[in-house]
Amino acid sequence: MNLIDAAFAPGRTVLCPFVTAGYPSLDMLGPTLLAMQAAGAGCIELGMPFSDPIADGPVIQESYYRALSAGATVSGILRAVGGARRAGLTVPLMAMTSFSIIFKIGTRELAEACRDAGFNGMVLPDLPLEEAPAVVEELTRAELRASLLVAPTTPSTRRDEIVRWCNGFVYYLSVSGITGERAALPTGLEEKIADIKKVTPRPICVGFGISSPAHVRALVGKADGVIVGSALVRRMTAAVQAGTDPAEAAGRFVAELAVGLTSA
Repeated sequence: MNLIDAAFAPGRTVLCPFVTAGYPSLDMLGPTLLAMQAAGAGCIELGMPFSDPIADGPVIQESYYRALSAGATVSGILRAVGGARRAGLTVPLMAMTSFSIIFKIGTRELAEACRDAGFNGMVLPDLPLEEAPAVVEELTRAELRASLLVAPTTPSTRRDEIVRWCNGFVYYLSVSGITGERAALPTGLEEKIADIKKVTPRPICVGFGISSPAHVRALVGKADGVIVGSALVRRMTAAVQAGTDPAEAAGRFVAELAVGLTSA
C-alpha cells in the first residue's frame, strides 16, 4: 500500500507540514524531515524550489530564492530525501512540483526518480487540467499519488473534473490568493469541504493560511489533513537569523501544531 493511502485513515486528521527542499541548505533537509516526523507530522509536503512560483507568498518565495542560490537542484534534493529515508524517515512524502520542472525533466523520468528516492506522490499546483490525464497516468505507473488544487472560486463543474484526477488527496485552498499566515479561517470552510466530499472518496487536505494550533483544532473532524507552510518556513528563517538550529525550530513548531490534533 502507498504510504499516502495508509496515512489518511477514516476519521483521522493528519498534520501535513510544508518545507522548502534545500532551505536553508540541502544538508539541513534530512534533519528537518526527521525532526518534523518526531514532532507529530503525519505526512510531509516538500516544495521543489522554482524560480517563478505560482501562488506562493513572500515567505516561501524567499525560501525558494535562497534554496536555489545555495545550489539546490532536483538531483540533490532526491539524494537528500534518499538519505533521510535511510536514516529512518517513514512518514509519507509529497513533492510539490511545478509543471515546468516536470516538463523539462520528463514526467516518467521524474516520477521514477522521485519514487526511487522515497517520495510517495506529487502535489501539482499549476498542472493544466488538460495535461492531468497523461501526468497522473505516469505517476500512477510509478506507484505515486497525485494531488491537484481546488480553490474557493473554482466552478463546481471544473472542481469535479480536477477532483477526478486526484488519487492521493485533494488539496483545497482555504482562501483565494497566495500562501501566507492569516489570523482566522474563512467562514463557510466546513461547508466547502463537505461539498467536495460529496463528489470524491479521496481525503481533503486544507492549506493556505493555516498557521496555528487553533486553526488545526478547528479543522479536526472536518478536513482529513491540515497543511501548514509559511508559518513553519518563517520560524526556520528566524532560527537561521538567530544562529540557531532551523531543523529544531521546525520540529518545535510542528509539535505545537500537533497539540491542536489532540485537544479538539
